[in-house]
Amino acid sequence: MPHARVESRMSFSARYLLFFVVLAAPLLAPAQPQAYPASPQLGYPNLDNEARQIFALANQARAQAGAGPLQWDPALAIAALGHCRRMAYEGPIAHRYDGEPDVSVRAANAGAHFGLIEENVAVGPSAQGIHDEWMNSPGHRTNLLNPEVDRVGIAVVASRGVLYAVADYARGVPMLSPPQVESRVAGLIRVSGVTILADPSQARAACAADSGIPHPTSGPQPRFIMRWQDADLDRLPQALVDRLSSGNYRQAAIGNCPARNVEGAFTAYRVAVLLY
Repeated sequence: MPHARVESRMSFSARYLLFFVVLAAPLLAPAQPQAYPASPQLGYPNLDNEARQIFALANQARAQAGAGPLQWDPALAIAALGHCRRMAYEGPIAHRYDGEPDVSVRAANAGAHFGLIEENVAVGPSAQGIHDEWMNSPGHRTNLLNPEVDRVGIAVVASRGVLYAVADYARGVPMLSPPQVESRVAGLIRVSGVTILADPSQARAACAADSGIPHPTSGPQPRFIMRWQDADLDRLPQALVDRLSSGNYRQAAIGNCPARNVEGAFTAYRVAVLLY
C-alpha cells in the first residue's frame, strides 16, 4: 500500500496544506536529464470517470463527517489536470516541479477565485484506492474533510501502469463589483436597524485611505469608521457588530476599494463602513 509523507505551509491570506503519496517502491526519475516538453499533456488524457468517482467518494465521506458537500469547480479541475499531467511525465509525484508555479497561481491562471486553497496528490492502482489512502492519511483526510472548503477540481491520468491523481480544494470567492460588495455588506448592516446612505463616495474615500476619516465636503461627520479586508463577505467584523448593537448609530455609509497586499493569487475585498 502507498504511504504518506506530510508537509504543511501557511500563507498570509489563505492556507494550503501539501501532502505527498508515493508507492512503496518509489518511481525513479529518468537516468538522464530530459527537457520538459512544451506539450506534456500529449498521451495523458483525463480519466473523467475516475475523477468523478473520487469526487463522489469525497462527498460521501464529507456527509458522514458532517461537512458540507463540495461543488465541482471547472477552473480548479483545469489546474488539477495540468499538474496531474506534469506528475505523470515526471514519474515521482510532488506538489511543485522546477519551473512550475505553486498551486495558488496554477488555480488562478485557470480562472479560479478563492480565499483558501489546499491540494492532495497521489499515485495508486484505482480511484477507490486513492480515496482510501487519502482517508487513511491524517493530513490528506484533513484536506478532504475540511469544512472551510466548498469547491474542488479533480484530475486523474494513467501512466506507467498506475493512476496519478490531483485534487485541488478551495473556498470559492465570487467576483463582485464595488456596488455588489457594498450591497452585500449593506444587507448585513440593515438587520441592526441602521439606515444605509445612498452615496458611497465618502466611504470609498475612507476605504482607500490608510487611516483617519476623510473630511466630508458636505453633510455630517462620521463618528466611527471600520476598515477591513477579507475574502468572506458573509459576516461583519466583531468590533463593527458591537458598535451596531450599541444603538448609538442611525446611519451607515459603505465603500469598497481595491484590496491591498493580497499574497499571490488569492481574492479578497477591502471595505470601509462609516457610522453616523
